[in-house]
Amino acid sequence: MNFVEELRWRGMLHDIMPGTEELLNKGMTSGYIGFDPTADSLHVGSLAQIMTLIHFQRAGHKPFALVGGATGMVGDPSGKSQERNLLSEDVLQKNLAGIKAQLEKFLDFDCGANSAQMVNNYDWFKDYTFLDFIRDVGKHITVNYMMAKDSVKKRLEGEGMSFTEFTYQLVQGYDFYYLWKNNNCALQMGGSDQWGNIVTGTELVRRKGAGEAFALTTQLIKKADGTKFGKTEGGNIWLDAEKTSPYKFYQFWLNTSDEDAKSYIRIFTLFDEETIRSIEAEQDAAPHLRMLQKALAKDITIRVHGDAAYEKAIKSSGFFFGNTDIEFLNELNSNEILALFDGVPNYTINAADLQQGINVIDLLAAHTSIFPSKSEAKKTIAGGGVSINRNKIAVEDVISPAVLINGKFILAQKGKKNYFLIIAE
Repeated sequence: MNFVEELRWRGMLHDIMPGTEELLNKGMTSGYIGFDPTADSLHVGSLAQIMTLIHFQRAGHKPFALVGGATGMVGDPSGKSQERNLLSEDVLQKNLAGIKAQLEKFLDFDCGANSAQMVNNYDWFKDYTFLDFIRDVGKHITVNYMMAKDSVKKRLEGEGMSFTEFTYQLVQGYDFYYLWKNNNCALQMGGSDQWGNIVTGTELVRRKGAGEAFALTTQLIKKADGTKFGKTEGGNIWLDAEKTSPYKFYQFWLNTSDEDAKSYIRIFTLFDEETIRSIEAEQDAAPHLRMLQKALAKDITIRVHGDAAYEKAIKSSGFFFGNTDIEFLNELNSNEILALFDGVPNYTINAADLQQGINVIDLLAAHTSIFPSKSEAKKTIAGGGVSINRNKIAVEDVISPAVLINGKFILAQKGKKNYFLIIAE
C-alpha cells in the first residue's frame, strides 16, 4: 500500500514537502502526529489524524503519537482567536492517560518493527531550562521567520498574542528535532493548519542538526454547509462513551448529509475504493435507505465503541419507531437512557412518594405537568390515549416502584408520538 496515494484517493492530502514521497518509497519511515491533551478524551475532530496514522502504519511505516504534555501547558495559537487557559500538571496527566487508552484502540502497539509508539514531550522538556532552550534552539530560528507564519500574523492583527504563544512554534519545532535525533522520525504530519509549525521543525532539523526532515498535512474536515465538523448544539462529539453515548455517537454519523457522507466514508473508514463505490451505487439507486450513512455510522461506531455498543445504538435508534421492546431499556445505564431521551420533555418526582403509590391521574397532572388538569388527564386516559412504559392504563391505576425502569425511570406516552420521561429521585 502506497501511503501518499491512499491519502490522495481518499481526498485527505493537502500539502506535502518535496522529497516526502521518495522518502516513503525507500522503505519503512518513522513519522509522528501530535495530539492536544486539553481534555481526557479525543473527539471526532481528532479522527482524521488518527486515520492518517492508521494508514501510515498499514503502509508499513512506524507511527509515533505524540501527546503534548509540555505544549499543552503553552497552547497552540494556530486557528485560535484567543489564548487558551493553561492546564495544571495533574489535569494534564489525567488527560494523557485517557488519550493513550483511546489511541490503543486504533493503532497496533505490538506488531514488530513498525509498532506504534506513544511519546510525551513533557519527558524531554521537564528538565530543559529556559536559558538552555533559548541558547540551543532559539538562536537557530529568526524572529522574522517566526513573524511570517500565518498563525502569528492573524493574531498580531487582532488581539495580539503573548510571548508564551509566540514561542509555541519553537517548542513544537524542537519536538520534531528531538524525535528526529532520538527516534529517527523523519516525517511530521498534521492538519493543514499545522503546516507552519511543522515546517519550523524541518528548519530546526536542517539548521541545528544539519539533517533532513519532511512534512505532510491533511485537509481540515468541514461540512458541506460550511459549519464546523464535529460540533453539535450539545458541543463536541467525544470518543469517550461517558461524554458522548454510543447512541449519540452513532446518530451523529447517521444524520450526516448525503454530500458529507460521500467524503466522510473515504476519510473515516478503511473501506477500499471498490467497496465505497458499491455502497454509493446502492445510495444512488435508493437514496431514502441512506446506505452510505448506515455503513459509515456502523463502521466508526464499532471501531470506537465495539460491537455490543453498536447493537445497543441500533436498538436505541429503533425505539421510537416501535421496533424495540420496552424491556430493552433495562439493558441501558442511566446515562444511556438520558442520552436516548435527550430532547424529550422530562419531569422529576420524589421517589419516596412512589413507595405509597401514586394514582396515575395525580402522577400526570399534579406530580408532573404532562396534562394541564386532572380532568383532561382522566378524559384522555379513559379514551385509551395514555401509556405508561408502553402499556395502556386505566384511570384507577396506581403507579408504584415496580414500574420503574432501571429503578429510576417511567416512560409516559400521550398518543403515538408524544413521549415524556419521568425521573424518580
